[in-house]
Amino acid sequence: MSTEHKNSLAKAASGYLRSAMHQPVDWMEWGEEAFALAQKEDKPILLDIGAVWCHWCHVMDRESYESAETAGIINEHFVAVKVDRDERPDVDTRYQAAVSSISGQGGWPLTAFLTPEGKPYFGGTYFPPDDRHGRPGLRRVLLTMAEAFEKRRDEVNESADSVLEAIEHNESFMGRSGNPGPELVAKLVEGVLKQFDARAGGFGSQPKFPHSGAIDLLLDAASRVSIGGGAAVVNESAKRAALVTLDKMQKGGIYDHLAGGFHRYSVDDQWVVPHFEKMAYDNSELLKNYVHAYQTFVEPENARVAREMIQWIDEWLSDREMGGFYASQDADFSLDDDGDYFTWTRDEAAAVLTPEELAVAGAYYDIGEIGDMHHNPAKNVLHVRTTIQSVARSNQIDLELAKERLASAKAKLYKARLRRPTPYVDKTIYVGWNGMCISAYIEAGRVLDMPEVKAFALKSLDRVLGEAWDPATGVAHVVAYGEGTAGGRRVAGILDDYVFLGHAALDAWEATGELKYYAAAEAIAESAVARFYDATGFAFFDTDIPAEGEARLGALVTRRKPLQDSPTPAANPVGAALLMRLEALNRREDFAVKAQETMETFAGVVEHFGLYAASYGLALQRMVQRAVQICVIGDDADARRLEAVAMARYAVNKSVVRLLPEHLTSLPKALAETLPFLPKVEGSFAVICSGNGCLPPVTTVDALIAAMNQSL
Repeated sequence: MSTEHKNSLAKAASGYLRSAMHQPVDWMEWGEEAFALAQKEDKPILLDIGAVWCHWCHVMDRESYESAETAGIINEHFVAVKVDRDERPDVDTRYQAAVSSISGQGGWPLTAFLTPEGKPYFGGTYFPPDDRHGRPGLRRVLLTMAEAFEKRRDEVNESADSVLEAIEHNESFMGRSGNPGPELVAKLVEGVLKQFDARAGGFGSQPKFPHSGAIDLLLDAASRVSIGGGAAVVNESAKRAALVTLDKMQKGGIYDHLAGGFHRYSVDDQWVVPHFEKMAYDNSELLKNYVHAYQTFVEPENARVAREMIQWIDEWLSDREMGGFYASQDADFSLDDDGDYFTWTRDEAAAVLTPEELAVAGAYYDIGEIGDMHHNPAKNVLHVRTTIQSVARSNQIDLELAKERLASAKAKLYKARLRRPTPYVDKTIYVGWNGMCISAYIEAGRVLDMPEVKAFALKSLDRVLGEAWDPATGVAHVVAYGEGTAGGRRVAGILDDYVFLGHAALDAWEATGELKYYAAAEAIAESAVARFYDATGFAFFDTDIPAEGEARLGALVTRRKPLQDSPTPAANPVGAALLMRLEALNRREDFAVKAQETMETFAGVVEHFGLYAASYGLALQRMVQRAVQICVIGDDADARRLEAVAMARYAVNKSVVRLLPEHLTSLPKALAETLPFLPKVEGSFAVICSGNGCLPPVTTVDALIAAMNQSL
């Protein structure tokens, strides 16, 4: 591939798009220019959607899009458009739905053939360059689709119209139910438990994804005496399913035992061999899972994993200087790598470790002569198959010496790994994913008593609010692109960006008592309602309501109301939860009504989404349980002890608000009507508030525990 040739992606801001700028395909970015060219030349559009972390996207690039022969066919017959799915999730979700309706399968790379207006008439995922493994070759597909467009235009248009209708039908929920209540929460928890794999942890079979929302739904259920209005006592089975899953995942190869952090998913049902890319959104939600488990059950292993995850995010996925969290780390350094950066042969480990260290680490991490990777059976994915106690016994050494050798081996292996070529880190800072990471860091910092973690979260939030939020123009999708690339045209925020940022701002207010964060959360929620809420059909669209006379490109004309987690939490229940949290503080009836309407919109169909409805389940649990605020007022050791006790036990309807005495003059409406008028007490104290009232202030840990038991 010549580096002298450049297509128009040289002007793109996205690192993924820029990586294709030397390809001989005349790629264009998604936009009016590409669609105008397709209509002017009456050519179909070849749409390629991928991501920088996607292995098979890189494979297809090298096999097909770097081929002069294939590029010649594309340039002659098509207008070629390449999309970064992280930069344009609105485009991706619609064409994923289209290709799924055509082929029964979605994923990346997504390859779609569109009319000049952007309507999809054929598509698939990865196509090899030539016919193989039962898949048609891309060159044959290209020529077939070009011929169909030229000679059977009526069929193409008819097919494209029916696909677009299918997308719209699939997204129009007719499941409105008047009274979603605790019984529905119980059904959703029961549905998750039915899919629990008691042997290996997790849910379903291979490939296995973490399903963080389902884990949180179980952790919330595990902390309650019963759910569903007493209809189902499930706390023990929920506890077991959540804790077994968290334990099996952190012992598996899906967890990076040297650096911390989780890979995206496991290709097997034992969590051993992962797809090695690491995503900000997976790690933010899994960090919350481990923190929430530690909150309730105080098992040290969950705190250890959470701290190691933070260490990895600090080192690899965060802008320490300016604040903000990066998007992802790639799976591979090159196409010839295939996970080699993260895996070890027995000989590679032996070259780094002493024989004594290898004896311990080899047994503990299952580093054998025959490993786990299909392309190279000598390569091992580090995973834990035994206990350190068992390793100590088999090596006939005491437990402390075994732990020392394991720690030494781990440090040496990581140091050696750092000398290998490192997979690419996409340093783009996306608003929605940053909102998720900020919330996770605030929770972790408070629960694990890591003030520096909370401080970085606040620094990151200040940056995002300062650079990507404007009450007049709304929230942008991108704060900054990686590698110092100047930002291109502004990408408008989608619903995810608003609701995750709103929650992060509210979390920041709870952690600091600084009213500016509460005000930001309320303003962002108001903007989300104004821009996305469907006042006639109820619930939120994922993209803002078009201005009068505005024409949307391609499948963006279809309206979507996101309900299922895929894999980030679904924006409709997350948006409803944001309105509920705010209404508990500001008593705004319009927020309460819209939250209720949103939940009702999906209540009749949500059961059918199973694991993918967990965020809805959490929002519904928040709705049916009364909101409880535990306010801790003070700035001394007693206040810190009270806050630590208040943070114990995860419950989705509980919030812990940390206030200084001077904050009592600047509070949201509901608290302003109660807190300043409580009986005066000496020193630091805690107050539990719910609805229109508060319990009497308490000054001791024992009294706070008793009051929490009474309220939760």
